[in-house]
Parts: sequence; C-alpha cells; structure tokens
Amino acid sequence: MEANAGLVAGSHNRNELVVIRRDGESGPRPLQHLSGQVCQICGDDVGLTVDGDLFVACNECAFPICRTCYEYERREGNQVCPQCKTRFKRLKGCPRVPGDEEEDDVDDLEHEFEWGDDHDSQYMAEAMLHGHMSYGRQGYINNPHVAHPLPQDPLLTNGEMVDDIPPEHHALVPSFMGGGGKRIHPLPFPDSNIPVQLNDDKTINLTAQPRSMDPSKDLAAYGYGSVAWKERMESWKQKQEKLQMDRSNGGDKVWDNNDDESDLPLMDEARQPLSRKLPFPSSKINPYRMIILIRLVVAGFFFHYRITNPAKDAYPLWLISVICEIWFAVSWILDQFPKWLPIERETYLDRLSLRYEKEGQPSQLASIDIYVSTVDPMKEPPLITANTVLSILAVDYPVEKVSCYVSDDGAAMLTFEALSETSEFAKKWVPFCKKFNIDPRAPEWYFQQKMDYLKDKVHPSFVKERRAMKREYEEFKVRINALVAKAQKVPEEGWTIQDGTPWPGNNVRDHPGMIQVFLGQSGGYDIDGNELPRLVYVSREKRPGFNHHKKAGAMNSLVRVSAVLTNAPYLLNVDCDHYFNNSKAIREAMCFMMDPLIGKRACYVQFPQRFDGIDRHDRYANRNVVFFDINMKGLDGIQGPIYVGTGCVFRRQALYGTDAPKKKKPPNRTCNCWPKCCCCCCCPGGRKKKAAKAKQEKKRSSSKIAENGAPAYALEGIKEENGTEKPYTTAEQKLEKKFGQSPVFVASTLLENGRTLKGATPASLLTEAIHVISCGYEDKTDWGKEIGWIYGSVTEDILTGFKMHCHGWRSIYCVPSRAAFKGSAPLNLSDRLHQVLRWALGSVEIFLSKHCPLWYGYGGGLKWLERMSYINATIYPWTSIPLLAYCTLPAVCLLTGKFITPELSNVASLWFLSLFICIFATGILEMKWSGVGIDDWWRNEQFWVIGGVSAHLFAVFQGLLKVLAGIDTNFTVTSKAGDDEDFSELYTFKWTTLLIPPTTLLIVNFVGVVAGISNAINNGYESWGPLFGKLFFSFWVIVHLYPFLKGLVGRQNRTPTIVIVWSILLASIFSLLWVRIDPFLPKSDGPLLEECGLDCN
Repeated sequence: MEANAGLVAGSHNRNELVVIRRDGESGPRPLQHLSGQVCQICGDDVGLTVDGDLFVACNECAFPICRTCYEYERREGNQVCPQCKTRFKRLKGCPRVPGDEEEDDVDDLEHEFEWGDDHDSQYMAEAMLHGHMSYGRQGYINNPHVAHPLPQDPLLTNGEMVDDIPPEHHALVPSFMGGGGKRIHPLPFPDSNIPVQLNDDKTINLTAQPRSMDPSKDLAAYGYGSVAWKERMESWKQKQEKLQMDRSNGGDKVWDNNDDESDLPLMDEARQPLSRKLPFPSSKINPYRMIILIRLVVAGFFFHYRITNPAKDAYPLWLISVICEIWFAVSWILDQFPKWLPIERETYLDRLSLRYEKEGQPSQLASIDIYVSTVDPMKEPPLITANTVLSILAVDYPVEKVSCYVSDDGAAMLTFEALSETSEFAKKWVPFCKKFNIDPRAPEWYFQQKMDYLKDKVHPSFVKERRAMKREYEEFKVRINALVAKAQKVPEEGWTIQDGTPWPGNNVRDHPGMIQVFLGQSGGYDIDGNELPRLVYVSREKRPGFNHHKKAGAMNSLVRVSAVLTNAPYLLNVDCDHYFNNSKAIREAMCFMMDPLIGKRACYVQFPQRFDGIDRHDRYANRNVVFFDINMKGLDGIQGPIYVGTGCVFRRQALYGTDAPKKKKPPNRTCNCWPKCCCCCCCPGGRKKKAAKAKQEKKRSSSKIAENGAPAYALEGIKEENGTEKPYTTAEQKLEKKFGQSPVFVASTLLENGRTLKGATPASLLTEAIHVISCGYEDKTDWGKEIGWIYGSVTEDILTGFKMHCHGWRSIYCVPSRAAFKGSAPLNLSDRLHQVLRWALGSVEIFLSKHCPLWYGYGGGLKWLERMSYINATIYPWTSIPLLAYCTLPAVCLLTGKFITPELSNVASLWFLSLFICIFATGILEMKWSGVGIDDWWRNEQFWVIGGVSAHLFAVFQGLLKVLAGIDTNFTVTSKAGDDEDFSELYTFKWTTLLIPPTTLLIVNFVGVVAGISNAINNGYESWGPLFGKLFFSFWVIVHLYPFLKGLVGRQNRTPTIVIVWSILLASIFSLLWVRIDPFLPKSDGPLLEECGLDCN
C-alpha cells in the first residue's frame, strides 16, 4: 500500500470507485490509473489498439494485460479476466474463439476455489491469493492448459527459517510434472491422477506436491541430502548432550568461555517460558476460602430462621424482605465463587527478545493490527484521538510489524483532516520518543505529567529537544483546534476537499466506503529517514435500509479490511480515548500469545482499564478497582477474564469462530498383562461402545473441520466403492456462506501466521478492501453470529468473549507493573449513571436472547465457574427490583411502627450477628489478598446501591420494551455549565430521569427517620428499643446513597427545581398514604368517650 495513493471511495454494490488525490491534483481518477501500463502477466508494455488508444483487455476492471497475453488467454486459457473473473469480450482486431457467440457479461466463478484435494492449507491460501491478485489466478484442475502458480518451495522447517541456514541449503522434494499442455510460466505443478486408498471402501485423488521433510529422519531416505543441515543437527545434538552432562554434574557450575559453548546459556535462557503464574500465598487465600464456606453455612441457618419465623403483624413486609434476601444470597454466590482461584501472572520481556529478536536477523515477532474506533468528533475530541494514534505509532515494537487502523463511523471530514495532521506530526514525535525512551508516548499526557522529566535521562540534548518538541506539539494543537472551530458551522453545499471534490461523507447515513493510507510502505518515513508504522483511515459504507450494528459492525469491517491489506495474526482494539501508557504493552501480550506452552489456546489477552483525571476520592467508583483487581484475577484462575471492550489483544483465528485446539491427553496407564479375552469377558460391550464412540467423534470432528475452513477441501475427492462421489457441499459455498464473497479475504482466513501476497497491486488490494466494507457484504453470512464481534447487544464485548469461551478458548489477564493503557472516565454523576445504564441494558439484552449463559453453550468448552461469572454479568441488572424494594422497607417500617422480623430471641440474635461478622470478614480478607484499599472497596459498595436503584432499574424496563415490544427508549441528558478549575466537571449537574428514584428514596427515608423519632418521643421510652433496629436499617440506606446526595446537592446547592419537586411530591404521596392507613397517634383500648353536651364549668 502506498501512502500517497489518495483517498479511495467507492461502493461495491453500485460498482463505483474513485480516487481523490491529497496533493490537489485534478479531481477524481478511475482506479485503473494506479496500476501502471505494464502487463501483469509477462511484464511487457500493454501497448495500443489498432485505433491508437491504450489497449484495455477487460472493460470491467481495466486489469492491465497486453494483447499477446489477452489472445493467449482467450485461445488456450479459461477466457476470463484474472482479477474480476469476467469473461473476456472479443476486441476489434482479435480473432474469434469458441464462445464469442454466447451471451456477454457472464462470470465464470464455478471453479473459483477448486484446488488439489490434499493441499496444505497454508500453500492453498497462498495460491488463492495469487489467483485473485496476480497472474496464474486460479487453479482449474480440470483444465490442463491453465497456469498453476506455486508458492515458494517449503523448507524443512515447515516454511520457517531456522537460525542462519540459507534457503539454498534446505533439502527439497521434487514435484511430478503432470497434466501436459502449454504453460505461460514453466513452474512444476502436481499431477492430479494419483489415486490413494484410504479405507476398504473409499479412495481419494491426491496430488503429489513439495512437502516438508522430517528432520529426525535420515535425509537419504528421501533421495536428497543437505550437508549444512546434517552438520547443524550433529552440532546441536552434541551441545545438548554436553548440556545435560553439565547439569547432572552440578547445576551451579560456572560456564566456560570456549567458543563452542558460549551460546549454551543463551540458548537455555531463550527456551524458558515467557510467562508464569503466581498463585496467591496460602496464608492469605485459605482463610478467605474458609470464611466463604462458613458464611454459606451461616446463611443457611439464617434463612431457616427467617422462613420459619414470620412476622405475623407485618406479613407482607416480612414476605417481601425474605424474597429480597434470598435473591441477594443467590447474587452473592454467583459473584463470590468465580473468585475462588485467583492468580497473578509475570512476564519475561528479556526472554521474548532472546527468542524472537536475534542479533543480525530480522525480527520474528508476530505482526499486529491495532484498531481505533471513533464516531462523533464533537463528543470524542479529535485531539484525544490524535494522542491515541500517536502513542500507537511510537510503540516499542518493530515498525514493520505494526499497522494502525482508525475507524471513522461518522464519516466526518474533521476526523479525516485531523488524522492527516497527526500523520505529519508523527514524523517528528515518533523519533523523539524512541530516541529518549519516554513514557507515556501520548504527547498531551507526557507534557502534563507532574514528575521530574529529567529522571534517568543522560543525553545532553534532551532538554533542548524536549522544549522544541513541546513547541511543535503546541503548534499541532493549534492546528487541530482550528479544524474543530472550522467544523462548528457546516456549509450549505457540504464539505469539500482542497481540490474542490465534495467530501463523500457529507451525508452521514448515505455515503460510500472510504479508505486512505496516510503512512505506509512508501511515503511513511520520519524526519530521520526511518520507516513508520502503517496508518490507515477507514470509513465503512452506509446506506438507508441496512442495519449497520453500531460499534460491533465497525469492528468487523476493520477485521476484514486489515485481513486484505496486512492480515496480522493478532489484533488489538482500543477506544479513541485510551492511549498507550506503557510502550511495551504489545510485548507484554506477546509473552502470552507467542509462548509455546499456553499461547496456542489463548484467544485474547485482556489488560485492566486505568483512568486519568479522576478525583482523589473517586466518588462514583469510576476506577472499578474491585472489578479489575479482584473479580478479573479470580476469573484468570479459571478460564480467563471477560472481554471489557478495549485494551485487548486478540488472536485473529479465534475471532473467525474456530474451536480451540484440543489438549492431548496422556496415554492411559493400564496393565497389559491380562489377556484380551479376560477384558472382553469383563466388559462384553466395552469394545463396541468404544468403537461406536470413536466413529461418532470422527464424524463430528470431520464435520467441524469442514465447517471451519481449510481441511474441507480434503472432502471433495472422497468417493464410494462404486465410484459415485458423496454429496458434499462444495468448499466454495461453505466459505462464502461463512465469510462472505471476497475471495481474497476468504484466502487470508486460511493463513494462521497472517502472511499476505507481497506481489499484489495497490489497485487490486483497494478494490477488495472497498468490497469488504460495503454495507451488504455481511448479508447471509456468519458475521455477527459466529464470526467477529457478535451482534444482538449494545455490550458486544461480553457477548464476543462469551462465544470464544464456549468454543473452548481461554483468555489471559495481564497486569503489568506500569499500566498498559489509560483512558478518560465520566466525572459527573449524570454521565456516570448513563454509562452504567448502557452496560446494564446490554446485559438485559443478552439475558433475553438465545445467547443467555443460563441455557447457551452447554457441551462446549465453557467451565462451570466461568459460566457462573457470565450468568452474574447478565442478571445483575435484575437485582435492582429487589434492591429498590429493600431500600424502601426501612421507611415503611418507621412510618407504620412495624418491622420485618418478630422479636428476636438469643439464638436468632446469634445468627444475625454471625452473618454480619462473616460479611465484614469476607470483605477484609478479600482486600488483604488483592491489595485493594478499604476506600475503593467502600466506594464500590456505595455505587452498587446507587446504580442499582437508578440505572439498573431503568435498564430492565428499557430492555423489556426493546426486546419484547420493539420500542427503543433513550434517556437524554441536558448539560449545564461547570466551574473552570480542576475537576470542575465533578460538580457539573445534568438533568436526567435516572435521578428521580434514588432522590425519592432519600427523601422517604429522611421522612421516615423524622416520623420514627417523633413517634418514639410521643409514646415514651418503651418505644425507643424497637426504634433502634429500624433506624439502623434506614441509616444503612442513607449512608450508601450519600455520594449520590453529595453529587445531587453539589458544591453550590444548584439542584434543579424539577428534581426537588418530583421527589417531594412522590415522598409526600407515599407518606400521606401510610399516615391514612396507620396514623402515628396511639390507639386507646379503653371505652369510647363521647361528648355529653353538659357544661361542667
């Protein structure tokens, strides 16, 4: 991809594709001008027609082919264009061939994916990419005259270089020359006429092909040998034997400095694991587990007493309280037991470098595609997005391995221009970061940090260059702010680019797909002449009448675009406000993903979310410390943490809906001394059951393999004894149904290591990239159902991670010493409640869908403790209903003079006291092993009540309306001005409907406290005893709602009148209702006194 190719905009469905130049050149250009005038088959000039015009063989895509290759392809080949697969039409001056009389514009896609039956998936995918991106495009096995391109000959090491052995020293096995006929390129291709007997009733036609050789066997067995390889193997064996002898003689022996042994310690260190688990000390975790079990037993006795001893004078209150308490107990169990096996992890970055970054050799670290998603630049400031992109481009990782894709789902020209400015500033910022090794590498936060920036800096020019860079960044900020100011007023005719071309995204709901490569393989160099990572702007196509699935749809579009352009085996997604706080974050993740021991089964590595700009007291629990430092570490000891939507490194193959690799079970250690007849006598049906089970498993695995991808090709050539072929669905139809109708993307899914075709032209790559982001590409495919980000909930992150765990994958929780990413969190109460509302609404949608963890995913690889955590993540909003009722009970008890329990006996008091002690002990021990402070723990408890009686309650009703009635209700927020000082937004108040229920609860409980105390004063000292229990109950509610009360009143008592009016009205109605039913004045049990009418005076 070239960085100066311009903005490519187009629609695959409308057959539109234009290129808009950045440098002010004349208007839109057709895409074929990108390809040059050189034949893509033979390399000669395309030439001219008989009329003197440029020769164009294909009128559909203008793929450059000279007249000689065009006539040969029509005469001897398959008569279709190698790029778009449209049949060549007869041009003026060209001889007629059979088929010219047929109907024009007939695509020949019938054999698009037919390859050798036993092809290796990697080589087959390479051939597919060749088949659609360069010449020799297809493998038509039935046509002996078609040129079959062959990938590079496989090495002995299955396609990977081993140390310093050059490719010419590797042994190769020649292929058979078969098929006959003329070929444009004299490359050998396997013969397709070699039958192989599989079973007694099946045969398969295999192709002889270059195959990798087993290094443990003698090379003479293959007919060829390699002196370099033999010497290498002998030297390696001698070193291993000597290493074992030294270990057996003494483990602490100092290594000699001989030349032959100098690399042994290095080699031994490079073979060590890249990470390890760190279980918590038993002195901390065992008491925690014991108190959980004790609390479970005490809760059982507590509920036995509560159920068997109802309050007869307040039966409704007792019944409501018992139901609520049982629900709370179930929620506690679902939340508590997934924290039974908490662990921590440690990484070894030095070992990663020793293994994959050897001196004098290219880096063997895996490539990674990083996604940044943004929608509205007015709500997500472009300066924040620019800082995130700059931190990505300056990350401590090989530049050729990093690609950054920015998804602009709002098609805003402001985002496009801001990204253009960012790419220019990155040419100065990135070399500065790498020269002085600074962190963080987001300039806004680097220049704002309050610390000694001279610490550990020894370069004499650091201060001078830092001042110059700060001045450059301030100028950059001014340019970005000018763009934002300009975007405030939209012109009537819409936005236009510098060359006068209308901006394709002027209509946000109806615009073509757009792709712009800002930094790429050419043009992407910094001021020092070093290469920069790729930076690609992507805005997917949007049309009326299509469901675009919001963020999940945008992420799936990025998955497909990146697969076509770079196809890295790993993906990292971050929100536009989450920047790289640790430049080595990718290396931290690769210590798990590239670890041979655990990496194969890891679907993603999740980092915790950390935030900047939060007040010291964290009034509204924005940091979520309890969740990230307790719950997530507990899940990491089971099957891994849940996906939280940002700061996560994915394995691309796991996103494609594949199953996790199965663990190899060790062989059963059974005694072989008994004769088989004894075994048969003891277990007469055992062998039959085993055989039937093995046959069933084999059938199941073959069907799964056929659905999942590459091995499905092996099914096509299987025939029955009578020679009839089995009615298998062709692999082409299966892959198109699963991944869509892009041959290049489908071919890329078969490449586990993420390789791409380097010889592809920019024109063909951009054509496919525009195709895969078209609005109708996902129709009738598995996208959003089994592949990529899963649709059906606004919290697509939980659903996506849940599906991966159901496929048997495990995830990993990585908590580096320096936070990997940092973002921004809502400071004021209203924004925080709306954030919690969106999360809770997504959980309700999952609970009411087919993907609910209560009934989905059984029989897969999901562990039962992991399932409990997902159940808890989907049912927690429903706790708002019993929580609201339970918080109302204290006020009711104070107003009526009744209570939810009868008079307590000594035994009953013991159970109540024991339960409270266990609750506090659980929290204290949890804080001890996790390191969470008591203030963070208490803030989490408070906001659990605040969010439960407000945002969670509205999420339940909104989810029911949306899922059952199809009514999508949104709660709007109206902003009011804040103070111009630090944390001024903390005191900014925004009116929202979510504030009414907790405000009403506060007023009702305050009224109840006043009424209860007044009643006790009127009735004497005997009523003070029962009053204390009721007051404690009410104060429990008020203390938990105290942060809400503080945010509601604010620092300057600017609570909106509407909140006060509504809350007082509801509280008054509620209080007067109870006064009417049960007044405070004591009733007299004596005779009824009436006025006699006589004047006693």
